[in-house]
Amino acid sequence: MSALESAPGDPDRDPGLQPERTRLAWRRTTLSSTVAASLAVKTALHGGASVPGIVACALCCALWLGFLSVAHRRIHALAASSTPAALVPRHAAAAVLYTVAMAACGAALVL
Repeated sequence: MSALESAPGDPDRDPGLQPERTRLAWRRTTLSSTVAASLAVKTALHGGASVPGIVACALCCALWLGFLSVAHRRIHALAASSTPAALVPRHAAAAVLYTVAMAACGAALVL
């Protein structure tokens, strides 16, 4: 075992670092999702408002709000205790579905 690795029961290991890194990763992903939704709205409304553009805009915003709610719930769970509970599979699946649906929405807007 190298000097950088620590054993599971190592007293030098800080168990608070992993939840902190995970919380920061959720924040970065939320920020990226916000930028992607904003660009999708800009692309959808570029050249004037149309019915398909407004529908795509509303769909992107709804998907963004759904992802934001899942991420917000997880960030608070990570910040609430030093040993947070595992991510509920239902919430993990929702986060994946929101992300994939937003990517599909963005691809449809570009094509």
